[in-house]
This record gives sequence, structure tokens and C-alpha cells, in this order.
Amino acid sequence: MPTLADLRENYSRGGLAESDAVDGPLGLFRRWFDETLAAGLPEPNAMVLATCSPEGVPSARLVLLKALDDRGFTFFTNYDSRKGREIAANPLGALVFPWHALERQVRVEGTIEVVTREESDEYFVKRPLGSRLGAWASPQSEVIPGREFLEKQHADLMAKYPDGDVPRPPNWGGYRLLPRVLEFWQGRPSRLHDRLCFSRQADGSWQRERLSP
Repeated sequence: MPTLADLRENYSRGGLAESDAVDGPLGLFRRWFDETLAAGLPEPNAMVLATCSPEGVPSARLVLLKALDDRGFTFFTNYDSRKGREIAANPLGALVFPWHALERQVRVEGTIEVVTREESDEYFVKRPLGSRLGAWASPQSEVIPGREFLEKQHADLMAKYPDGDVPRPPNWGGYRLLPRVLEFWQGRPSRLHDRLCFSRQADGSWQRERLSP
């Protein structure tokens, strides 16, 4: 059995040239995302979200990207969760899209804002019934006495909303990360990887730089 030190891959699927990013970082992201869909990767919209407490203690977890436009990257969660509390205290955050099968990674840094009620309502009604009930049943990030607590909460809510008309909880909704930095990483042989970094300038334009791997 190989040791941790022995585990490695020699990446060789492709490269990343400046000419690949002529439509800017969001255009490149959309193209890469479409390629993950075409490749059949499981949950290509899964992203690591990193937040930080007021004391500087970082935390990270996987969430799902649910919308993307020129403003930024949108996800949904419980406002009272650990990440929600940290965002309220410190709105700076970061994302990582780990597309290992394509030997790619995208990092995003920026400021996180709460989306409008209308955006949260519009997405909530599209969720499966179980997910809508789960948003009420789970006091996310809080200590609970056991699994049975969640199951009873869920069963009680099913009885309360037999017609499936579940309203959005007031402490559940969307956030949008407004990007100021996007970095695209493409694995290359001999660890000479390609890294293109885009930084938003004061006038809204993007400065592109190649970083050493």
C-alpha cells in the first residue's frame, strides 16, 4: 500500500493560455463549468466556502452554487448557521471549485452579501419538498440531542404542511459572493502548472497576471 508521501499524479490533460481567457474571468469560468457538465462530473457546482470569525478563526465547508451572473456566485443556507454568523460579522469570503477529474481548480475571493428576499423566495419554491421541510427542521450548526430530534421535527412539519405549501423560513436564504479575485489553475506535467489570476480594478476592469506554480 502506498504511503501518503507516495501519492501523486502527473497532470497532463491540457494547458491554460492567456488566449483562453479573452472573454474575461467570468467567461472563462462559465466555459470551464460547461466542460465539467459535459464531462459528467458529480456535483460540478459543489464549492468549498471559507469564512472567518471576527477573531480570525477560519472555517470551511462544501456548499452548492445555485446561481451565477455578472454580479457573482450565489448559494443558499441558514442565516443562523456558523457560516451565516461569520458572514454577518466578517463579510469577506473565498470559494474553491475542486474539479479534480479535469485537473482544474478555480479560487474566488470577494465580499459576501445577502441576496434579496425575492431571490430567496424564488429559489426556495423550486426546492424539493423534503429540502423545504429540512430548512425548518434543522437548527443548523446547533447542538442537538440526537438523530431522533431531526426526524421528529421533520415528521411534525410534514403533518403541519400536508399540501406541501411550505413557506420559506425567515432565517433561510441566499448569499452572493462578489468576486474581486479569480484564479484558474490547470495541472501540467512536472508540477509546472498553469495559474492565471484576475484582479478586479477600481474601474471594474480585470487585471490578468500569470502566477508561478
